[in-house]
This record gives sequence, structure tokens and C-alpha cells, in this order.
Amino acid sequence: MALVTSSEEQALIDLYARVNPAVVAIVADSQSGGQSLGSGFVFDAEGHIVTNNHVVEGATTIEVDFPSGFKTHGRVVGADADSDLAVVKVDAPAEQLFPLPLADSDQVQVGQRVVAIGNPFGLAGTITVGIVSGLGRTLESTRVTAQGTAFSAPDIIQTDTAINPGNSGGPLLNLRGEVIGVNKAIESESGVNSGIGFAIASNTVKRIIPALITDGKFVYPYLGISSMSEISLALQEQLGLPEATGAYVTTVTPGGPSARAGLRADSAALDAPQLNGDGDVIVAVDGKPVRQFSDLLSYLVNEARPGQTVTLSVLRGGQRVEVPVVLGERP
Repeated sequence: MALVTSSEEQALIDLYARVNPAVVAIVADSQSGGQSLGSGFVFDAEGHIVTNNHVVEGATTIEVDFPSGFKTHGRVVGADADSDLAVVKVDAPAEQLFPLPLADSDQVQVGQRVVAIGNPFGLAGTITVGIVSGLGRTLESTRVTAQGTAFSAPDIIQTDTAINPGNSGGPLLNLRGEVIGVNKAIESESGVNSGIGFAIASNTVKRIIPALITDGKFVYPYLGISSMSEISLALQEQLGLPEATGAYVTTVTPGGPSARAGLRADSAALDAPQLNGDGDVIVAVDGKPVRQFSDLLSYLVNEARPGQTVTLSVLRGGQRVEVPVVLGERP
């Protein structure tokens, strides 16, 4: 990670003083006697706290500790395993509640400075600094389809900011103190920071959290397909595809929205050693380019709703075909 310059130092000091009062430590106890440590941040003046689902899942008691020293119990009012987001409600005096603003994550750029504040290893109020390392990543959900493939969470921000166990659920911030993401996971063989951390983009948070507050759940739009995460040059050559971009459809769920619309999957069996190359390649949705599967997922989660008709532009047998699909609800 690049060193912080002297001109940034005071800005980081001011940012921390402004933002840290809104970042909480979460201690979740389970019936088995286990304990989970995580982070969260104040979402609104009504006492809703955003965190990760895996921090509070299965908790029998939840303690929420504010930087001021104020501590209170919380209760989960909504959770979503696919995005790994949850909302904890606390009863706290108004002077403890400092909601953080959410940025437009579509404006986030690779290379920009970012800050994480959280509770790594129980060290509350820890700040770390880094950059955005990548955008549009996809992480698998803990839930799986009837065919055994995992549901996916799109629009994930990759960062080299130090994120460790206990940071989960805390904010990833730009230098204006706006939340660009919710820290979710790290990629590490040792279980500690390796310079590859992931955060759920703030535009996804804006879409899902209000539904968790009002309904306790978020209903995802559903296509009913599986796809290659991306098309490599070798796969393009092997399958005889016209280009190495798009979402290549490997399976279509029987009776699902895409099956009813006539979308075509590769004819190879699920356990076949290789694909046959006769599946549809989705290259756009409602006119927006799909370079890889995560682009399609991001559009569905952030822009579409169950019951809505979307138009998929697909390459089929060398021809571009427009396929309207009425979205269902993710099971």
C-alpha cells in the first residue's frame, strides 16, 4: 500500500473524528456458546444498524457497543444471506445516532483512496487505509439452487485496505466520509489480511437495506440460469464463440423464467467434461452491455424487480436475438 502523504494526514484525522462515532462493534452470542465479533454502522436516526448477515446469523443475544462507551442490546429486523447484509435495531438516545451517508458506488474508480473503520480482532475503532483494487467482482452466497450451484452476490468492490476478522459489517469509505461499501470478506489462506478484501457496493446496500427494514427480507428478481463467470480466450476458441465477452448460459432451470422465454443453455450434461458450445451468450440486458455475468447480476439486483420484463440480447448460432423475459422471484 502506498504511504499516506502529509497533505492527507489531517484529512484522515478529520474523517475519523467525523465518522467513527457512527461505527459500532457487534458481539453476537449463539445458543451453542459461540461468539461472533463484527462491525456495523448507523444507517438512520431510528436506530437501524447495517452489518453482515454472517455476523448475527443464529445469534440469541446481540450487544452493540458505540465508540462513546454506550452499550445496548440489538435485535435483527431483517437479513439477506445472498448479499450477506443484515439490519440490527437498537434503542439508543438521539445523541448516539450519527447516520452515515451512502455514496453512489457507480462513481467509484479503481485506484481511489478508501478507508475502513471497524472492530478487527475486537480492537474497536480501528482505521485502515488503502485503495480500490477492482470493481464488479462476484461472490458466492451461502445458499444454493436446486441444481446445487450457489446463488451469487454481484457488484462487489475489491480493496487492499487491511480487513481482518471483526471488520465484517463495517463501512468502506471514500475520503469524503461517505460509505461506498460494506466490508464483507477477505481472500486469505491464513484467515488474516492478505491485501485482498471485498465489500458490498453501496448502491446494492441502498436497494436491499430499506426492504430489510420494512419487510424483513429482500425479494430478488430471478432469471433461472447459470452462467460462466467470464469467457476466457481458450473457452471462446474451444466453443467457437464470436467473442470472449458476455454471459455464456450453461444451464436453464426447468420451468423458470428463462426456460419459459426460450433461452437456450449449452447441451452438455452438468457432469460432462466439457461444454458443447451451443448455448446462448447474453451480451446485453435492456440495451446495457453485459461483458461478464456479474454485469447481468448487478443490473437485475439494482435496477429490476420480480414481474418486470427485461430484454436479453443474445448471440445464438451467429445471430443476435432479442429475448424478452418476465422475471420471477429468486427461490
